[in-house]
Parts: sequence; C-alpha cells; structure tokens
Amino acid sequence: MGIFARVRVELPLRFGLGAMFLYSGYDLVMHPTGWYWAVRPLPQAVQAFINANIGLDRYLMLQGAGELVLAFLLIAWFLPRWTLVLASFLTVLEMAVILFFVGVSLDTFRDIGLLGGALSLWLISLKHN
Repeated sequence: MGIFARVRVELPLRFGLGAMFLYSGYDLVMHPTGWYWAVRPLPQAVQAFINANIGLDRYLMLQGAGELVLAFLLIAWFLPRWTLVLASFLTVLEMAVILFFVGVSLDTFRDIGLLGGALSLWLISLKHN
C-alpha cells in the first residue's frame, strides 16, 4: 500500500483525460476530414453556422487546438491548482455538450464515462482547492 498512499487521487484522472485530449486534439488538427462524422449529428442550425462563418475544417482544427490546450492543462501537474479546476470544468462542459447535441449513438457509453471521470476530477479539484 506504500506507493498508493503517496499518489494523489486525481493523477490517474488527469493523465487519462489529458492523454485522451492529446490524442484527439492532435488528430483533429492534423486530419480534420477524418472527424466529419462527429459533426453530422449536430443540429442543422449549428452546422449551418459553422459552415457559413468558420468552415468545417477550420472549426475542427480549432476544436483540436482547444483540446490540446486542455491536454496540457490536465497533464501539467506543476501549474497552479486553478488551472486544474478550469480544465476539468471545461472537460465536463465539453462532454455534456457532446452528449446533449450528438445524442445517443454507439459511442454514448464512452462519453458518459468520460463525463463521469471529468465530473469526478472537477469535484476533487474544487475540494482540494
């Protein structure tokens, strides 16, 4: 039990969520066309706004850049505690928006788990802030 007693409880959540955002953020920036499937379930008004004002590729690349920032904030344990509170809250928000707008699909189980992990991390970060 020695090593587990010294590991801060939020570290596995931070690194797990950070690694997920590192992977998806990098792939969104480098291969936005491979993520068109993720935008198709969005409401027509949202898709029309994206297409008219930003463009689908640019939107996905911006989404990827945002996810890379979240990955850094989650993985960088040396940053001030408020950055963890912010990053975990934004992760909760992103997962909730995905579940709300995309709805139920074959990937819903994954998004529910990610939302639960992010919510846990946010609550832990608030408690120890």
